[in-house]
Amino acid sequence: MDTQALRKRAHDLDVTVWVGKAGVDAVVDELDGQLRDRDLVKVKFLRAARGGTDVETLAADLAERTDATLVETRGNTAVLYR
Repeated sequence: MDTQALRKRAHDLDVTVWVGKAGVDAVVDELDGQLRDRDLVKVKFLRAARGGTDVETLAADLAERTDATLVETRGNTAVLYR
């Protein structure tokens, strides 16, 4: 599916995964499960999760660990697709 179509679908999605101070490690299994149930998931990176790292880097790491594709990042939110 093309990126533009995925972005349109993601627009109305609610955030269902929050990455907090426990970091990316804490949500890998949860995100993996959600991606199995539905192909598009919106993830929010809270300030505590970011530390000195930018959202793009964290989102790319999360996408790699869940074998997903990073569709986009906007602000502190990322959209992943599988």
